[in-house]
Amino acid sequence: MRKLFSAVITVGVLLSSTAANAGQTLLMSSWLPPKHPVVAYIINPWIEVVEQESGGDLKIKILPKALGAPPSAFDLAKDGVADVTYGVHGYQPGRFKLTAATEMPFLGESAEDVSVAYWRTYKKHLEKANEHEGVHLLGLMSHGPGVIHNNVRAINSVEDMKGLKFRVGGGVAGNAAKSLGVTAMLASATKNYEMLSSGVADGTFLPTESIRSFKLTKLLTHATTLPGGLYNTSFFLVMNPAKYDGLTEANKEALGRASGEKFARIAGQGWDRADAEGLAAMQADGIKIIAASEAFVDQVRQATAHIESGWVETANGLGVDGVQVMADMRAEIASLAAE
Repeated sequence: MRKLFSAVITVGVLLSSTAANAGQTLLMSSWLPPKHPVVAYIINPWIEVVEQESGGDLKIKILPKALGAPPSAFDLAKDGVADVTYGVHGYQPGRFKLTAATEMPFLGESAEDVSVAYWRTYKKHLEKANEHEGVHLLGLMSHGPGVIHNNVRAINSVEDMKGLKFRVGGGVAGNAAKSLGVTAMLASATKNYEMLSSGVADGTFLPTESIRSFKLTKLLTHATTLPGGLYNTSFFLVMNPAKYDGLTEANKEALGRASGEKFARIAGQGWDRADAEGLAAMQADGIKIIAASEAFVDQVRQATAHIESGWVETANGLGVDGVQVMADMRAEIASLAAE
């Protein structure tokens, strides 16, 4: 009995010592698998930077299973179900109105340029609207240029899109699809394989990265690229505010150094790398890729022009100068692209 008591005391002392030296750990819910580029090229590298900046005192552990479906990611952090989450603003239509600034057609060829410009523009213009109320915002990002993919025919005009059904991720992508005369079906990116393989969808709007990462190269036959992309998609990286408040001051500072614009660069570089790999996989599996003709680009510009003007009107109503936001966003992207 004495030996057992002694062993319990010893274990207790060891656990207390370990806890005292373990620093702080945050738990992250991830709805994408470990090998997906968002996790492998973006989230994991960011976690490494967080640990480096904190001298190993702050760690972030990705849970083995998501705590909710993709559209619930924001609220998982808000409600304290998870400490840290990431997700797509457009998966909750109508909730986030200003984040579409980074989703407009023809913004840029590089996710890094667009993501960094997005963060700078957010800090300058959009932060005051407090659309991320209820969480501590760690970062924002945009994937690479959105591409038109399908398994029916080559698309090089608005007429070619008529009657086709496309899976879209919401936000500007969904509005663009409707403006181009197709049937738009809102679903998260994880539903692509199911919808395309079953014939529910004829195509999908995605960056080239996603064709490889979601194993869609055998389900698609055609792709059309547009200069700067048909659209982009806005993502958030957020944290439960109570968990943030519970961090030491040193760890708050370390997390800040690793996040914000630093996260935008990490994320953008990860997306650009994944896009290059996705394009190579598409070419290897024989997907026919064409660049949109000038005539088609003009058609798309005309058909989607109302999306930006409508967003500007919404932004103005929320006390944000929408025209200035888009001018600054484009200027930042151009400046970054020229570096």
